[in-house]
Amino acid sequence: MDPKLIKDCVHCGFCLPTCPTYVLWGEEMDSPRGRIHLMKQHTEGTPVTPQMAGHFDACLGCMACVTACPSGVQYDRLIEQTRAEVERVHVRDPLERAVRGIVFSLFPYPRRLRALRPGIGLAERMAPFLERVHPSLGAMAALAPPVAPRRQRLPRRVRARGPRRAVVGMLTGCVQGEFFPQVNAATARVLALEGCEVVIPPGQGCCGALSVHSGREDQARRFARRTIRTFERAGVTTVVVNAAGCGSSMKEYGELLAGQPDWAARARAIRTVDLAEWLAELGPAATRHPLPLTVAYHDACHLAHAQGIRAQPRALLSAIPGLSVREVPEAAICCGSAGTYNIFQPDAARELGERKARSVASTGAEVLVSANPGCTMQIASAVGRAGGSIRVAHTAEILDASLRGVSLRDVSP
Repeated sequence: MDPKLIKDCVHCGFCLPTCPTYVLWGEEMDSPRGRIHLMKQHTEGTPVTPQMAGHFDACLGCMACVTACPSGVQYDRLIEQTRAEVERVHVRDPLERAVRGIVFSLFPYPRRLRALRPGIGLAERMAPFLERVHPSLGAMAALAPPVAPRRQRLPRRVRARGPRRAVVGMLTGCVQGEFFPQVNAATARVLALEGCEVVIPPGQGCCGALSVHSGREDQARRFARRTIRTFERAGVTTVVVNAAGCGSSMKEYGELLAGQPDWAARARAIRTVDLAEWLAELGPAATRHPLPLTVAYHDACHLAHAQGIRAQPRALLSAIPGLSVREVPEAAICCGSAGTYNIFQPDAARELGERKARSVASTGAEVLVSANPGCTMQIASAVGRAGGSIRVAHTAEILDASLRGVSLRDVSP
C-alpha cells in the first residue's frame, strides 16, 4: 500500500453515492474513503484483522469511485495493492481457502473449464445442495450459462473482407471463449468485415485479470508473461479484446510487471484496445443493414470506469439503422459480477444483481447489450430469478447481425 497514494484522499465523500457497497449498507468502512482509512491504519502498524480483511473483500473493485473522485485518488491501484497484502498476511478460514483454491485452479484455465461443460446442466440442478455446502459453490453453479450446442473453433487467421486496413490479434479469453464462443466468432467476423486481418493465436490462456483483481499477483504475472509471449510469437502489435475486465488488466501489464523491466517494456510494445474503442478509431467501412431492435446498453465497470470507454459502444450501436438505444437507470452502479465477486460475496452480489435487473426491466428493451461475460451471466441470472427473461448480447453480436444483414436470432447462440 503506497502511503503517497493514500494521502491523496481528502475524505470529501464524493465517492459515497457511487460505491455499491456503501449504497447497500451505508457503512463508512465499506466506502472507498473508509477503506482508504483502513489502509492508512495498516501502513501505520495496525495488523490486518479478519474484520479489516472483510471490508477489503467486500469491495467490488468497480472503480466507480475513481470516476467520481475530484482529487484523482488512484483507488484502483490502492485496492489491488491492498488485496495483494491481504493475500500475503491474512490467514483465511480453511473452507474459504479451499473454495478459493477451487476457483483459481479452474476459471483461469480454458481446458479445465471445457472439461466442465458437459456437467453444467447438472451443476445448475445441484445449486441448492451446493449452496448448503458453501454459499460460493451454490453461486458458482447457479451462475453457469446454458452451454452452446457445439463448440466453435476459430481459425488461426481470418482474412480481411475487402481492402486490408489493419492486422490485429484477438484475445479469446477463458470464460468468454468457453461459455460465450459465439461472441468471439462474431468479433472475428466484424473485424474482418471492417477490413482487419485477424490473427487468433492457438493455445491462448488466461490474461491474468481474475488473479490480479483478487490479489494473486504471482499468478497474474505468470499469465501476463505468457499472454505477451503468445502475441509476440504471432507477430502482432495490436490486440483487440472483447471482455472489459481482460482489456483493463492487459492495459495495466506495464504496472503489473514493473519489477521486471524487460517484461514491462515488452508489455508496452503491444497495444491493447477494446473492440468498441478500436472500431470507433478505425471508422466504418462495411455497410450497416437495418436491425429493428430496442436495446439497453449496460456499462461494464471495467470498460466505463477503468478504461473510460462509454461513448464508443453507444455510437456504434446508434449508427445501426432501425436500432434504438435506451439507457439503464443507475448505470454507474455495478451489477455485482466484478470478476469473482459474485462467487465469493454471493449475498451482496445477488442484491446488486436484482437491483440491476429491475433497472434493466424498466427500460422495456428487447435486448440487453453487455461487453463483459461476467456481467452477462450476472444480469441474466438476476432477471431469471425475478421471473423475467431478456436476451443478453455482446456489442459484437449486434454489429455482426447488422453488417451481415441477418436477424440477431441468426447469430449463432
